[in-house]
Amino acid sequence: QVQLVESGGGLVQPGGSLRLSCTASGREVNLYFMGWYRQAPGKQRDLVAGITRGGTTNYWTPVKGRFTISRDNVGNTVYLQMNNLKPEDTAVYYCNADAVSSPIITRRPGDYWGQGTQVTVSS
Repeated sequence: QVQLVESGGGLVQPGGSLRLSCTASGREVNLYFMGWYRQAPGKQRDLVAGITRGGTTNYWTPVKGRFTISRDNVGNTVYLQMNNLKPEDTAVYYCNADAVSSPIITRRPGDYWGQGTQVTVSS
């Protein structure tokens, strides 16, 4: 079993920045995929960004050029640097991970979820 613990959400003004962190612990910490989904009220949960163990990244079109995902394989931590935030980025952000596959290939989320962290972009 894998536990994912997120941190870094909060309230920020439009144009501001936030950095989310997610640290994995447990038996399968050599995870193949780590990434972030988000879900706004009344909307589906979407994959925002993902990164494989080897460093291959993928981004959802609405966040390209503004968000950067990175990963520390030694510390089993994934980061999401979010710049130039917009009100439409307001959502609960969930860390997601999988030991052997990527949602980019499987078209489904990884097996493990964090508890979610709220990001609110408002003036």
